[in-house]
Amino acid sequence: MKLKIRAILIALFAVFLVLANLSAQGSPTLTADQKAKVDAALKEYMALGSDPTVVKAVKEFNAAPPADTVGMTQEKWAGLSVLSPEVKGLSKNALAEYLKGKRTPLMAELFVSGANGTKVAFFAKTTSWSHKGKPKHDSPMSGKTWIDVPALDESSGKVTVQISFPVLDGGKAIGSIVIGLDVSKL
Repeated sequence: MKLKIRAILIALFAVFLVLANLSAQGSPTLTADQKAKVDAALKEYMALGSDPTVVKAVKEFNAAPPADTVGMTQEKWAGLSVLSPEVKGLSKNALAEYLKGKRTPLMAELFVSGANGTKVAFFAKTTSWSHKGKPKHDSPMSGKTWIDVPALDESSGKVTVQISFPVLDGGKAIGSIVIGLDVSKL
């Protein structure tokens, strides 16, 4: 009987250790040095928000979104493969190609959204079609920057900390840029 109780206690303790480890991995925290690097990266990358090529592309998107994305929903987006014309159109358009030329090793992902929160361009297919109603888009649309906590990013498969900032046209927010920073490179 004592042996059974001991085995059960050891098993429960092992389960506790596994759950504690998974919990810790699910929401890692940044060190002070990493936080300073995130802040520096945000300051550096914010220049993209007023880059004439980015501003022009977002203005054009806001005025006339691509026909093949009109009526897109989160559900439809989730069902698309990375080879679908809609996805390829946003990962290979002129803005996406321009931004790939600005990519740094720290960037695990980057996507640009129009005023309505839907995608204008990206490095690779995002998990969500629209980020309207989420701080990563809504904060920049109010003219503010935003920094998330580190998390496993579904689209890149890496632990990232997302930063976002507005695309500005004459001081007015017309879209947002979200960049996922690879925590392993901070």
